[in-house]
Amino acid sequence: YYTNIPGSCNFETQDQEWTTVCGLMQDTTDDFDWNISNSAAHTGPHTDHTPGKGRSFLYVNSSGQKEGNSARITTTKFFPASLGVCRVRFWFWMFASRQTGVLKLYTVEEHGTDILMWSSSRNEENKW
Repeated sequence: YYTNIPGSCNFETQDQEWTTVCGLMQDTTDDFDWNISNSAAHTGPHTDHTPGKGRSFLYVNSSGQKEGNSARITTTKFFPASLGVCRVRFWFWMFASRQTGVLKLYTVEEHGTDILMWSSSRNEENKW
């Protein structure tokens, strides 16, 4: 479900077409993909963080990956340049295991350079 805030999505899509509905796309040059689910079996959260009827979230299963592999999603629209007024807000669940990698958030400037804005290698608690 897409709200009127640009880039905002809670992944509650009827037809699992979250990339189109949310204005996101899988990076075709990465090593594996993000998926949508409403439970991550025994290794992840049992529900979404969204209050009410929200249940779906994006996840990657890193258990079968090699060190250095990446899964990337990008926005399908460019956002206008801003001076201190642009915010990115998201929730993540990343309870550490041996296969847990690093979650990174980049912005890409107009000439294609990736700029690291945030990263986390683990979440100490088993929650969003």
